[in-house]
Amino acid sequence: MWLAAAAPSLARRLLFLGPPPPPLLLLSRSSRRRRLHSLGLTAMPEKRPFERLPADVSPINYSLCLKPDLLDFTFEGKLEAAAQVRQATNQIVMNCADIDIITASYVPEGDEEIHATGFNYQNEDEKVTLSFPSTLQPGTGTLKIDFVGELNDKMKGFYRSKYTTPSGEVRYAAVTQFEATDARRAFPCWDEPAIKATFDISLVVPKDRVALSNMNVIDRKPYPDDENVVEVKFARTPVMSTYLVAFVVGEYDFVETRSKDGVCVRVYTPVGKAEQGKFALEVAAKTLPFYKDYFNVPYPLPKIDLIAIADFAAGKVNFILLLNCNNFFEFCDFEEEVCIYINKCLYLFYEGAMENWGLVTYRETALLIDPKNSCSSSRQWVALVVGHELAHQWFGNLVTMEWWTHLWLNEGFASWIEYLCVDHCFPEYDIWTQFVSADYTRAQELDALDNSHPIEVSVGHPSEVDEIFDAISYSKGASVIRMLHDYIGDKDFKRGMNMYLTKFQQKNAATEDLWESLESASGKPIAAMMNTWTKQMGFPLIYVEAEQVEDDRLLKLSQRKFCASGPYVGEDCPQWMVPITISTSEDPNHAKLKILMDKPEMNVVLKNVKPDQWVKLNLGTVGFYRTQYSSAMLESLLPGIRDLSLPPVDRLGLQNDLFSLARAGIISTVEVLKVMEAFVNEPNYTVWSDLSCNLGILSTLLSHTDFYEEIQEFVKDVFSPIGERLGWDPKPGEGHLDALLRGLVLGKLGKAGHKATLEEARRRFKDHVEGKQTLSADLRSPVYLTVLKHGDGTTLDIMLKLHKQADMQEEKNRIERVLGATLSPELIQKVLTFALSEEVRPQDTVSVIGGVAGGSKQGRKAAWKFIKDNWEELYNRYQGGFLISRLIKLSVEGFAVDKMAGEVKAFFESHPAPSAERTIQQCCENILLNAAWLKRDAESIQQYLLQRKASPPQREP
Repeated sequence: MWLAAAAPSLARRLLFLGPPPPPLLLLSRSSRRRRLHSLGLTAMPEKRPFERLPADVSPINYSLCLKPDLLDFTFEGKLEAAAQVRQATNQIVMNCADIDIITASYVPEGDEEIHATGFNYQNEDEKVTLSFPSTLQPGTGTLKIDFVGELNDKMKGFYRSKYTTPSGEVRYAAVTQFEATDARRAFPCWDEPAIKATFDISLVVPKDRVALSNMNVIDRKPYPDDENVVEVKFARTPVMSTYLVAFVVGEYDFVETRSKDGVCVRVYTPVGKAEQGKFALEVAAKTLPFYKDYFNVPYPLPKIDLIAIADFAAGKVNFILLLNCNNFFEFCDFEEEVCIYINKCLYLFYEGAMENWGLVTYRETALLIDPKNSCSSSRQWVALVVGHELAHQWFGNLVTMEWWTHLWLNEGFASWIEYLCVDHCFPEYDIWTQFVSADYTRAQELDALDNSHPIEVSVGHPSEVDEIFDAISYSKGASVIRMLHDYIGDKDFKRGMNMYLTKFQQKNAATEDLWESLESASGKPIAAMMNTWTKQMGFPLIYVEAEQVEDDRLLKLSQRKFCASGPYVGEDCPQWMVPITISTSEDPNHAKLKILMDKPEMNVVLKNVKPDQWVKLNLGTVGFYRTQYSSAMLESLLPGIRDLSLPPVDRLGLQNDLFSLARAGIISTVEVLKVMEAFVNEPNYTVWSDLSCNLGILSTLLSHTDFYEEIQEFVKDVFSPIGERLGWDPKPGEGHLDALLRGLVLGKLGKAGHKATLEEARRRFKDHVEGKQTLSADLRSPVYLTVLKHGDGTTLDIMLKLHKQADMQEEKNRIERVLGATLSPELIQKVLTFALSEEVRPQDTVSVIGGVAGGSKQGRKAAWKFIKDNWEELYNRYQGGFLISRLIKLSVEGFAVDKMAGEVKAFFESHPAPSAERTIQQCCENILLNAAWLKRDAESIQQYLLQRKASPPQREP
């Protein structure tokens, strides 16, 4: 009962006390910016000069035939593009990269062929200029180009994907990944999203291979020059952008069904694994009709294929799909990045799929589910990824952004509605509570930095696109769409979406076009409100205090920008139009009042609120802001955590707000630790996952001190009661969320060295290895993590053997993500070497190295040195893509010493990584913030933990 007795003074200290802030936090915002700038940590990347393609010639239709060679890794191509010459010119400028043009000509309609006399490649701009000896007159004609290219190993463009046949033979498939700007690596084209055309695609392939493209096959005939080859012709596509074109050639099985709307749905799997495609097939068959009904627009193609690709790295980061799954990141200490993703799922910060129209490509683990060996979190992950990509078939494919500036709308919308879809298909997942932990809070962490950026970023050169495939585009985008949906109401939101899709189908649109449709449907000031959220970076901190006036409650609200580095100081504070909901203990699940806060300060009167009732802002944690309560208001809310009268998502939001205020130096970290202990009766998985994540962040910080073991004792005390209640084995009546919670809690206890958990994990691991009792899929991650963390070289060797023997990629990834838990310097080096070996797929190397960096303080140092020593190989492998940003972020952001920010900055000044410049600046800023946090609160945290150890609080039995 200690918390109840301490609550009044606790609440007051929470808000207004704490040791004097370090120098960084004493500075005004402008002074902080100057200090960061002096270290070179605030300048945004320089924008490269860039011109979009000339508008004098544009495509109407591409007739494209490709013949890949799966042995020599080359391809031949023949393009005949129906084109419109809009104004007289003697040259045609197109996008072209890593392609050699053999011949090119233009045939004006009804006139003679004109052969190009020169091909001028502008390699840096990925363009080619075809020069003609005479002027091409306005009108239509056909552009003919013969060319050759390479099936590269960079996982972009038209590339080769290695796989192993059931008999053990290594072979290669030919697959595509074109977003954002890599269609130009497969064929010369006008590779901009607004330059749409139709496509007639043919593939010349070995007759024993499967050939797929966006549309259905309309002809398959022998190839004249080779009896072992066939030409497969596909139906004409609708008008579409080049980045959505796709083709695949390889060996696959499939499962098939039809949606209730009559659309043919297939899931293609590796040979012999068709059974593993059934779950995704079920989800897809439910999802298509859901979206058709929601948008009131039919799916426009005759078929949809979902295919699992062995080597795959979709060119975008999806912080939205990284849902709470039992993977390494929950268990590591590197939860500066991870906080975000408590138990987060497969694939380290990327989506693992690409929404090509009619042929969606996936990483194997984002699509395949083994009924016996896949964990609960993997099923949830697959459901979300399928929901996300199929949403794009309407929102992104049918209506496409005009330019990459509006990318956030594509991804933010899909990242919101995927949850709506999964909630429809699987209500038992409680997916909207998970959204708050996985997306909402993650976006707020990143957006509180000085080196954040607005949701809507003006993009010039396409190389800048990778920089905005981040948590702002995805997670903040999804969060503000969720807030907008709540503000408008579902009925008017659906009506506005239908207006938008109907008006712009097979065309391009900008953000403002959607606001216009939603404003027309709702009659509310959508554009004015949303511009405050999309065109300026950051979000508000709403400070609220209350006064009882007879039978009413008077609330005084004020808003200021929330900053990770401390209170905002300055005269130029940005303002937002904030939809605010207010609930009371009389009816915690419904808003008593909704208002739009459109000024810096305002007063609100709540009628008929008794003095003993609590009042809470941001019902459901839907508004994208943090809340700071007066001491009296917070005091009244705290008991609602222990007695569970606050709804789960509001308990989560309250705890997360307090933790973020402590990180920013606005309140004391010690007092937040006291609040965390109030969660002893907490039953909700997602609340635990967010709490676990925040404790992981704190553990990472304190790994730089000599009292790291004390915070582990705290973790064990907090998690032991729920661990004892759950036990190791499922009980009758348990469901999906119980399985997730058990894996989370056992992993947390095992990692912290909880004796009983460690002993049981070792026993079960031994039985698993010896074949006596196979570990259930939901227990493998926590058990693997626990035995590795507290194991030796023999344990690591056994894990590497299990990795080699694993047939499922999910199992391989599960093992890869926990290998970094090992503590011995020699074994850490062994894991890092393994990361670059042939045993690990290139796209998974990042998770292994990141796992080492997150596993321990010594692992972090070793991973950083490994990256520096192997930079050339790593950069050549990942340059220009988001994986290089993920690698850097995972490896360095856990440091908490000022000089490390300078070291990181200096290294990347001499080893440039243009696509990761913003990430590098954010990492350096976070290192400085970690250092400031540690200087400010380390001593008081240590004293509290030691005092607590000497006199542990008494809890109810």
